[in-house]
Amino acid sequence: MQSTIIHRLPYVPWFASACNGFKNDGVMIAAASNELWGNGAACGNNYKVKCLSGTNAGVPHPCKDNTDVVVTIVDFCSPGCQGTLDLSQEAFAKIADRNEGKINIDFQQV
Repeated sequence: MQSTIIHRLPYVPWFASACNGFKNDGVMIAAASNELWGNGAACGNNYKVKCLSGTNAGVPHPCKDNTDVVVTIVDFCSPGCQGTLDLSQEAFAKIADRNEGKINIDFQQV
């Protein structure tokens, strides 16, 4: 599937996730938008994500070549979420320049 993703704040252990509360889920994590959430059914699902392109002129070539990342859904990206997935900063940085903030992606459940 193709869509867009964003990244927000880095993972912090004192905020409870919608899936696992205060459990430390690591840093290769993501929040799912309504499109994937399924009333919590997405919790624990893994997605392989690859950057396709940027969404603005801020960073000319934001994608890291031939790189993908596997993330686990641990949270819900509330209404108003600007992408299908909201990656942790660490996961986003594996596939794109963090200065871009929002990218076009290809993703699949694995």
